[in-house]
Amino acid sequence: MDPIFAIGDIHGQRAEMERVLGLIARDPEAGAPVVFLGDYVDRGPDSRGVLQVLIDGQAAGRPWIALAGNHDIYFRDFLDPEGLSWADARRWLSDSVGGKETLASYGVATHGRPLADIRADARAAVPQAHRSFLAGLPLLHETAAQIFVHAGVRPDVPVAEQEPDDLVHIRAAFLDDRRDHGRFVVHGHTSAEGPVHRGNRANLDGGAGRGAPLCAALILNRDVFLLREGGRTPLI
Repeated sequence: MDPIFAIGDIHGQRAEMERVLGLIARDPEAGAPVVFLGDYVDRGPDSRGVLQVLIDGQAAGRPWIALAGNHDIYFRDFLDPEGLSWADARRWLSDSVGGKETLASYGVATHGRPLADIRADARAAVPQAHRSFLAGLPLLHETAAQIFVHAGVRPDVPVAEQEPDDLVHIRAAFLDDRRDHGRFVVHGHTSAEGPVHRGNRANLDGGAGRGAPLCAALILNRDVFLLREGGRTPLI
């Protein structure tokens, strides 16, 4: 069983991200790959800082795999003049989605301003390195024993044939299906449920975007151990 760590949805919570990276660094399996399950931005106060930590870590050669989450794609597409419709761009800036907090971390004001001006300022403020990072995020990571993905997989569909939208958005069709998917699926995306182990999958979104502690876990085959300050706790 090759050990591998996974970190759930961060949502701009850089302090929590650094806390759980410290837990990983102190674990006996430190040095094993770390898979970040997406949703680095929105809602929390320091989306810019979270992306910079990921960029710097990968540049330093750390074995970090950063997957795309739906919020990362919203941000990427907001910066593209042809990426998000005006309606979707306005929705991204709403209180429920959290884009305005992401832009605030780059010094871009949103309150009472025309959307065209906000998008223009965002394109000027977000470093190209951050835009390139967002554009290059893969949708899943596979090992012999696991599939790591942001939201989940469409049951009974081969991995190579999965729809990209499902990988970052799927909920009920995946969450309600208790059949084995061939390999153990590790995901985030649904904070109302996680962290949980369902036998065929584990959800590591513990609600950091809503102020709850960020979840980091060690995965050994299908066994999942949450990392705490006092050590590992099995996720059953």
